[in-house]
Amino acid sequence: MIWGKPSAYETIPIENYAREADGITINKYTGYEGFEGMELTIPFADVLFPTDSFYVADNQIRAYFRGELSGYLSSDEAWDKIINDNIYVKTFWLGTDRFGRDLLSQIIIGARVSLSVGFIAISIALLLGVLLGSLAGFFRGRIDNFIMWLINVVWSIPTLLLVIAITFALGKGFWQVFIAVGLTMWVDVARVVRGQIISLRENEYVEAARALGLPNIRIIARHILPNITGPVVVISAANFASAILIEAGLSFLGIGVQPPMPSWGTMIRENYGYIILDKAYLAVIPGLCIMLLVMAFMLVGNGLRDALDKSPVNY
Repeated sequence: MIWGKPSAYETIPIENYAREADGITINKYTGYEGFEGMELTIPFADVLFPTDSFYVADNQIRAYFRGELSGYLSSDEAWDKIINDNIYVKTFWLGTDRFGRDLLSQIIIGARVSLSVGFIAISIALLLGVLLGSLAGFFRGRIDNFIMWLINVVWSIPTLLLVIAITFALGKGFWQVFIAVGLTMWVDVARVVRGQIISLRENEYVEAARALGLPNIRIIARHILPNITGPVVVISAANFASAILIEAGLSFLGIGVQPPMPSWGTMIRENYGYIILDKAYLAVIPGLCIMLLVMAFMLVGNGLRDALDKSPVNY
């Protein structure tokens, strides 16, 4: 799922098969009762050696690997090898889509897409939000006015519409979605960082650092930012959940992660028509996955808020 590589073989679902002189004849699986799939004859060599050089002569398959003769197989040996190694029964617990792709595998791989969007989008949001929020809160004046004006402009645009506009500008794709979501979520981080720095910039330890002649960058990075980690972590957890929802919405609209890359939003879009039929689970299960993942990060955010809250509690 993470470090895998494409298989050299092509998986073909079949209903039945029969042996020919130097090949195997199959009927492709259609999924519809009473309809036979297309009949296809494949040479033994194409089945056994999909990526290597070979030729057939004297009822034998001569296979080459890296230009050297590797060995011989008679037709009978090739048939036995195909029966034992190349034809097998596979169970699809949730079935397959119209392209024959396993839906359970799509759900598992779709989790990688959602988590990747969250991590990368939050990284972009933290980079921009912490930088601009620190500049606005520490230096104030014209810098603060300009950054707050920029924040208000971005905040005035609905998030989903802004993400769609950025996606159209950057194009459809895997990384474009990450960048588009990240560029719309930095305003929350910037406002939190700005407010926290404004409340801390007049403290004694900051004044002492200034009196010692420390540069502003060191004061911000070494003395102020470590003291506002709690609120930033909490807002990041909430934004992580929002990023997952936004990515699912974009994929549902067809402008997010593009096929064949699986996405929970894409699965809902392709299968929502089955909700009123007998296959509602095809759309319900991806929706439940989105709901559970978002709820998990919201609970994590609430837990971090309670754990990092330093305010006194009255009993």
